[in-house]
Amino acid sequence: MPEIIDKKVNLEFPMGHHLHCMVAQIPNHLRRADIGFCVVDPDEKWRLISSILDLVAAGEGNLKKLHFLMFPESSLPLSRFNDMLAAIEQNFRPNTVTVFGVEHVRLSEYRELLERFQADNAEALQLVDHDIDSGDVLNMPVNWCCAAVKETDGRLRVFLEAKSHPFHGEEYVDKFHDLYRGRHFYLFRSRPSCFNFMAIICLDYLYRDLYSSNIRQIIDHADKLYFTTRQGLDALFVIQCNPKPEHSAYRDVISGFYGEYLEDTPGVRETVTVFGNASDETDIQDSPAGSAFGSSYVVINRHHRLAQVSFSEFSTDDFDGAPVCRLKFGNGTRLLYFNLPPQHEIDPRSTRVSLKVHAVMSLDEAGVWHKIALDE
Repeated sequence: MPEIIDKKVNLEFPMGHHLHCMVAQIPNHLRRADIGFCVVDPDEKWRLISSILDLVAAGEGNLKKLHFLMFPESSLPLSRFNDMLAAIEQNFRPNTVTVFGVEHVRLSEYRELLERFQADNAEALQLVDHDIDSGDVLNMPVNWCCAAVKETDGRLRVFLEAKSHPFHGEEYVDKFHDLYRGRHFYLFRSRPSCFNFMAIICLDYLYRDLYSSNIRQIIDHADKLYFTTRQGLDALFVIQCNPKPEHSAYRDVISGFYGEYLEDTPGVRETVTVFGNASDETDIQDSPAGSAFGSSYVVINRHHRLAQVSFSEFSTDDFDGAPVCRLKFGNGTRLLYFNLPPQHEIDPRSTRVSLKVHAVMSLDEAGVWHKIALDE
C-alpha cells in the first residue's frame, strides 16, 4: 500500500467560512504511445486549459474566492508542464491549490521531475529510488498528477504523485508496458487555517486487496490525526478520466467511508469528497464503445442534509441509498464552481443548505467560457 506523507503548507484560508472549488470537466483525447498513453491534440488541449487558467487569473465575479482548481487525470501534455506551473506562479492569487493530471512518462523521467522538485518531494524520491534499486523498471510508464500550491507569500510549491493502480487500458502481459505503481500519497496540512486535504487519482480511491486498501489506510491515518490533534481530513480530491463514474464499486467504498458502523471513524466523518471527471467528449484508444464519462460529483456526510432536486445541469441524491448526500453534475464539457461545506454539521433547526452551486460554465464556438442560466 502507498505510504501517506504529511506535508505542511502555508495557506491562510478564511477561518470558519466555506471554501470554493472549481472542477474543469473537460475532454481527454488519448492514444497509445510507446510509453503508456499520450494526448492526441497537445496544442489544442493547451489552448483549452489556458482559457481556464486565464479565466481564474482574471477573477471576475466571485472567482477571486477560488481556492481549489481541479483538472482531469492525464489531461495536460507533458510539453506544457512548465507553462502550466509558470501560469499558476505568475497569475494565480495566493492561497490557491491546483491539481492536474499529466500524460504518461517513463519512470526515469518521473524521477527527474521528483529530483527537480526535491525540496517538496524528498520522501517520494527515496521511495522511487528504492524501486529502481530493486529491478529494471526505468522504462515503465507512470500515470501521475501534480498538486501546485501557491502559498500565502506567493511561493509556489510543487508536489508530484504517481497513480498506484491502472485503468483497463494500462494492464499488459508484457511487464514493460504495465503501469508503475506509485508508493505515496500526500496529506496536506495547511497552516494557519488547519484545513487538511489530499488529492489522489481515480482508481486509487478503490484499490484494495484481501487484507488492506488505499481508502482504509487513508481513514486510519485521518483517525490517528484526529486522536492526536483533534483535526481530521477536511477534503479529498479525486481526479479522474473515468468511463464508469457511477460504477457500484464507488458506491460501495463511499458507503464504507461515510457509514462504518462497526467502529468510529471521526477523522473522516466531515470529509468533503470531490470526484472531478473528464467530460463525455472524451475518447481513449481501444476504450469499449458506449463509455460514459462526465458526471463529476461532490459527496458529504448525510447529516449535512441536501434537498432532493433535479435540474438540467445538476441534481442531488444519496447515491442509491448510501449514507451520504451527493451533488451530481451532468456529462458535458463544463466548468463547475461550487463551495466546499464548512466542516461541521448544520443545526437541524436550520433550513440553510451547506453546499451551493455558484456557477456552471460552458464553452462557446469562439472558445470563451460563459455562465449557463440554471433552470432552478
